Amino acid sequence: MEFLYITIAILLAIIIYAVITYFRIKKTVTNLTQEQFIEGYRKAQLIDVREPKDFAAGHILGARNIPQSQLRQRYKEIREDKPVYLYDQNGARSGRVAIFLKKKGYNQLFQLQGGFKQWTGKIKAKV
Repeated sequence: MEFLYITIAILLAIIIYAVITYFRIKKTVTNLTQEQFIEGYRKAQLIDVREPKDFAAGHILGARNIPQSQLRQRYKEIREDKPVYLYDQNGARSGRVAIFLKKKGYNQLFQLQGGFKQWTGKIKAKV
């Protein structure tokens, strides 16, 4: 019986954490459809937060690769005074990156809804 209570407590903690994270992301970053993303990303800093191998396999034309794993060391490469357009593979990582950047003083944060796997626009890939 004690095992059941512990399991329920752990599941409840995971659910609460997921809900809090969801609302933090929603408050921090603006989700954009592909059309909205295309309208603004040329006037902004376009950042792909996937790992280099994924970036090399294909990325949105004009994007810079600053992987989430390197963000703590490289975030100062991103200007605070210009909008930041983020994307990853499916939309999960870019939200966490936005929370980190918000803590560092960035305010104009946008992410591609659905991530790169939903992208149907122009891409560049290393051959």
